[in-house]
Amino acid sequence: MDTLDAIILGIVQGLTEFLPVSSSGHLELGKAILGDNSVPEESLLFTVVLHFATALSTLVVFRKDVWEIIRGLLSFKWNEETQFSLKIIVSMLPAVVVGLFFEEQLEAFFGGDIRFVGFMLLITAVLLYFADKAKDTDKKVSFKNAFIVGVSQAIAMLPGISRSGATISTSVLLGVDKTKAARFSFLMVVPLIFGKIGKDLMSGELNFDGENNVAMGAGFIAAFIAGLAACTWMIQLVKKSKLTYFAVYCLIVGLIAIGYSFWAAS
Repeated sequence: MDTLDAIILGIVQGLTEFLPVSSSGHLELGKAILGDNSVPEESLLFTVVLHFATALSTLVVFRKDVWEIIRGLLSFKWNEETQFSLKIIVSMLPAVVVGLFFEEQLEAFFGGDIRFVGFMLLITAVLLYFADKAKDTDKKVSFKNAFIVGVSQAIAMLPGISRSGATISTSVLLGVDKTKAARFSFLMVVPLIFGKIGKDLMSGELNFDGENNVAMGAGFIAAFIAGLAACTWMIQLVKKSKLTYFAVYCLIVGLIAIGYSFWAAS
């Protein structure tokens, strides 16, 4: 992968991370279109690097929320911030299990199989469509809901299943307020990404060779800058716009991906 391709994929990641359209799915489609022939492990490594960049952009955008949570935790009381942090931990459990025990199986899905990505985008479209029919409420995320949303986040580790789309839709279908659902969705993934990076650094699995460092660095910067802009703008779009628009988009892209896979194989 050259530097220009990495920058393009970084921009794709930054723009799609905060939309319910599957950033990982778009990365796999982008790699296929650009002719990236990385093995699954290398492809997943690049995906992790770009997700790390957007996690940093999330912290920047939500810096006030994060600071309030930290202050609440330091008060050592059973307050709203402490409960919110524990709900984040509960939501992480399913994805942690998948990451610890099924990482090799997961890597196999990041090998450029755009037909699989297309079908997963169709599932995302259906999920978003039904979530759009849910009624607005002022309900907060409960501990039980946090775990269920965490399960949807674990499933969304598959390319083509939108993480934000799956978690926000699951929350909304459970009766959670859309604004609270979006906030919880964007914040719940940050500890997972940092945990993934920390785990791989300690185990030595993140091997950056000199040939790919420049490209990965360029992709990281592009994803971070695009993520800052997209997060600020798209959060409002997710909260106020109808999810049906994103469902239609995922439906169209999914069908195109499936059609392209059959055409390329012929």
